[in-house]
Amino acid sequence: MDFKRLTYFVAVAEELHFGRAAARLDIAQPPLSRQIAQLEAELGVQLFDRSRSQIKRTQAGDALLVRARDILERLDRTKREVKRIGEGAAGRLRIAFIGSASYGVLPELIRTFRSEYPDVELALSALNNAELKTALIERQIDIAFARPALEDDEIRCDLIHQEPLILAVPAESDLAERDELILAELKRETFVLYPRRPRPSFADYVLKICKKEGFIPGSEVLAQDYQTAIALVSVGVGISVVPQSVSQSDRHGVVFRPFEEGNLGTAISLAVRRDNQSVHTNQFVTVAQKFARKVKKRSG
Repeated sequence: MDFKRLTYFVAVAEELHFGRAAARLDIAQPPLSRQIAQLEAELGVQLFDRSRSQIKRTQAGDALLVRARDILERLDRTKREVKRIGEGAAGRLRIAFIGSASYGVLPELIRTFRSEYPDVELALSALNNAELKTALIERQIDIAFARPALEDDEIRCDLIHQEPLILAVPAESDLAERDELILAELKRETFVLYPRRPRPSFADYVLKICKKEGFIPGSEVLAQDYQTAIALVSVGVGISVVPQSVSQSDRHGVVFRPFEEGNLGTAISLAVRRDNQSVHTNQFVTVAQKFARKVKKRSG
């Protein structure tokens, strides 16, 4: 039983007239009659009682009409859904990001994309840079937001946002009373670095900045992620160097202070596989590139 033959049957079953059904389908009447006869032969039942004056549906015809309408409606709905997914108007996009990105421009970018493509489902997850790289290469995700970027021949990165670094210090410390800090003067402080692994990581980037300023921190505490590092700062374990955007979110027990000397800043990049030709990915990249230009113009 094919869908075209079902369509022919529904037309005859609703019109109860082969001539009107043929006109509705825009085909000649003899081929339509043959299609109905073949359908009855295929099912082994009589679907219509025929007479010279009129035709009527049999009980089998009534039952098939109910089912056929449902089948054809589902088919039409499926075609529309598949078409929308193929055009990028619906579907699913898997996005992973470095934890600290959730405090910067990423939420605004996500809202921008959702406003343009409200029917595309976004599956969001937080991973560290090493996990982002692995997930992207193994096609477990479609898009990654890394800090500052992912290095691999299979991956393309686009800069989304550049920002300064800032110091997170315990609210109860003497450092919190100063409006601005000098990094080199903090060499005896305990630096809370993250992530603990894998290395090299953002922790090594901070140590590079310290070395450039002529010192190595007096002591180090390694945390697995940004959230843990800030929690340790809040209870007075030490200080931490973090992206400026995280200061937009209040954290009890923590204050943020700027520093100028040696502030190399940090960046968020959007990473995709070079061979990813998905319409959804391409749409997101286009929206992200426009968004990045808008943010740069707004900041500059």
